[in-house]
Amino acid sequence: MSHVKAGGTAKNVHDSPGQRLGVKLYGGQKVKTGQVIVRQVGMTKRPGNGTKMSRNYTIHAAKDGIVQFSTRKFRSFSGKSIRRTEVTVK
Repeated sequence: MSHVKAGGTAKNVHDSPGQRLGVKLYGGQKVKTGQVIVRQVGMTKRPGNGTKMSRNYTIHAAKDGIVQFSTRKFRSFSGKSIRRTEVTVK
């Protein structure tokens, strides 16, 4: 009997890598067409002039310029007015 018997199985030991979300370029920084400005889950920040949003809610620059962040009120689905950050390229 020189071996280990009846070892249990390990559960919940899988770990996935981080998604590298967040703001990649901040206000006042130069940006080129196609560069990623914000990677996010859901629409926490909204695209404005000079930006476009991809299918996974990533905000890209649609033209060369300087990144600007500002807060604006948006109308939600229920009709309530909510403040959201808007990303623009000037």
